[in-house]
Amino acid sequence: MAHARHRSAGERANLYKQITNRVIAELEAGRVPWVQPWGSPRACIGMPYNAVSERRYSGINILTLWDAIVSRGFASHAFLTFRQALALGGHVRRGERGIGVIYTRRFIPKEERHRADVEGRELSSGIAFLKSFTVFSVEQCEDLPVHICEPPPPIPEGLISPQAEALIEATGADFRIGGPSAFYSPRQDYVQVPRPDDFHDPVNWHRTAFHELGHWAGGSSRLNRDQTGAFGSVAYGKEELVALSGQSAPSATLQ
Repeated sequence: MAHARHRSAGERANLYKQITNRVIAELEAGRVPWVQPWGSPRACIGMPYNAVSERRYSGINILTLWDAIVSRGFASHAFLTFRQALALGGHVRRGERGIGVIYTRRFIPKEERHRADVEGRELSSGIAFLKSFTVFSVEQCEDLPVHICEPPPPIPEGLISPQAEALIEATGADFRIGGPSAFYSPRQDYVQVPRPDDFHDPVNWHRTAFHELGHWAGGSSRLNRDQTGAFGSVAYGKEELVALSGQSAPSATLQ
């Protein structure tokens, strides 16, 4: 029992430390994490809530989920757990990273219940404990019911050229549009770029898309290039040059 109490205290201290580090990181980045994130181009005003129970998250979870909404470019404030997504007939997309949230509960030990019963008194308030779990934005899921997952607004017509769209589709790449950043994930083997209406100039979306597809072409199941180089290394520089070359010709034809 003593070992269990010690472990619980250690886990609680670790959770507190994680939350504190998040707040410090936000402050060091020049953001005030307890203020509603108005600056996100996609996020609207609202409180994060559970998509199934419709209960609003509270306490530090509000700050944590607001940060996720802004940093990952989510338009929705709805979140749910991995199991909740499965129970609804959907699933979390492969490669998606969840957001850690916490909740507090109280429990009354069996011994306390017995003593209160013997002594004829009311139960104590119990022992508080802190537990963490992981949630995902509904935008990180697929096949959810329509009433749970409202689709993002359609991309305005004309921002993606038909030729570029056809070329992207012809590659067969797992190509995802959304979020705040552009990247190719070698481990999960997919490309992600922000929406074209997040760019000041549509041609820059095309350049970015073909740049990341250049990295995708070097994946282990295709050209199998060395993509393990750390930022600033020779291997990293070579891979970036290849991707830059790959974006040049397709982008030039769209000018």
